[in-house]
Amino acid sequence: MRLYFANHRAVWRVGDVAGIDRSLLAGALERYRLPVGTPVLLDEAMRPVEPVSSWFRSLALARRDAKSMRAYAYTVLMLLGFLLARGVDLRSATEMDILQFRQWRRADAEDTVGGTTWDRDAAAIVSLYKHLVRVGYVRASPWRSSQGESLGSGFSTDVRVRHLELEQYLFFRDVGFGGLTPASELDETFGGWRPHRNRAAVELALLTGMRAQEWSTLLLPELGLMAGHRPQTADVDLAACAKQKRPRSVYVPVGAMELLDPYLMIERPEIVAKAQRTLRRRHQDLFVVQRLEADDTKVRGVLEGRTVTRSIKDLAPDLRRITVLETGGGLEPLALFIGQGGKMLTASGWDRVRWGAWDRLKAWSADQNAPQVPCRCWVYHDLRHTFALRLLIFLTREALGDAERQQLPMSTLLDHMTRNPLLVVQRRLGHVLPSTTYRYIRYLKDPMREVDDAFREWTVADGASYVTIARHLLNLEENAHAAPR
Repeated sequence: MRLYFANHRAVWRVGDVAGIDRSLLAGALERYRLPVGTPVLLDEAMRPVEPVSSWFRSLALARRDAKSMRAYAYTVLMLLGFLLARGVDLRSATEMDILQFRQWRRADAEDTVGGTTWDRDAAAIVSLYKHLVRVGYVRASPWRSSQGESLGSGFSTDVRVRHLELEQYLFFRDVGFGGLTPASELDETFGGWRPHRNRAAVELALLTGMRAQEWSTLLLPELGLMAGHRPQTADVDLAACAKQKRPRSVYVPVGAMELLDPYLMIERPEIVAKAQRTLRRRHQDLFVVQRLEADDTKVRGVLEGRTVTRSIKDLAPDLRRITVLETGGGLEPLALFIGQGGKMLTASGWDRVRWGAWDRLKAWSADQNAPQVPCRCWVYHDLRHTFALRLLIFLTREALGDAERQQLPMSTLLDHMTRNPLLVVQRRLGHVLPSTTYRYIRYLKDPMREVDDAFREWTVADGASYVTIARHLLNLEENAHAAPR
């Protein structure tokens, strides 16, 4: 069995090379269209393996994102291989077969997995068997209902919240990404690429709390950055690029918009100019927008040989990467952050930028102006955690100050609903459950800093350290002066 994933543009390119008439190819794609990223499991004769391929299609039509479908597909492929080795299939598998697959994944496989990864695998298996029951392929799931229809690890994950202090963030942004020295001077040895773009990206991530997939896939019209215009602030409606495609609105403040100016005026025009030859060569593979409509919230252009109109907020990340505007004088990528060839940077591309910044931070960490650097490399999601914590601290202080000024014995229900800091942060971050936001409460104060403060006097009392006290108690100081035997 071999696993494939639907890719319209790959079919379009192959058809172009094979000389297939574009109108015929466009009609075939329209008639047999599968959502992008839909898994397809084929046997040795290149026929779909059922009922698994039908389940994949149901996931796609239920608007599961391509990343989740890919993970589910590989899990089920492993399950099928495991069952085949035992001489059973999905219909004849028993509870013991499924539980032994869990044991194999977690303890016996060449590359074992932890509880979090297994919980994702379990979700895939549960979803598959629910589909098999629904279509009548099996009467019931193999495992007993007393297990609550869950094969999960049984352990709840506690997300570690890593956040940055101000001096750490400035070191992170200006030295790591911006190519400056810790003394805020120009580093003549800096050999990085596009520092204005990279500084603007991390500032946007910090001041909006957006996830990496959200801020890295933004388009110019979403921030009002068309025809040389740059508003003071912006409100972005997220949909297709948000986690699990849950819509929410994000406010982009003045600071984030202002730091875009050097990139938009200096670096981006140079990138676009150099990319024109590449973009023209790839013209047939792009979504070429002819005009913006509905106050720049919709785009109309040619995609895979068809003229279509699409809402910008509903454009999937893979489509955003190939969206360009025909200006008459050239092709303008609509992606905000672009790299060589005018293409939107991928997640791996931004990771390369991050690791380059991390190497610079470590190289400068011994400088007297450098703050403490953590042992593990920062990730972009740490900026989201920093946004959440700073906002939560500010709103909590504001709420306490209002209550004190009004001399309220207790908050009214309306105050709680409209001004509760946790509810505000939950809405800003797009968390579905309040419990996800509650995890930030324990990080309102840095626990490790409290430990340092609590024991600082012990370590400096009478100039004695723990090592000095231990040596004294064990009479090591006297023994050190004794003659060796």
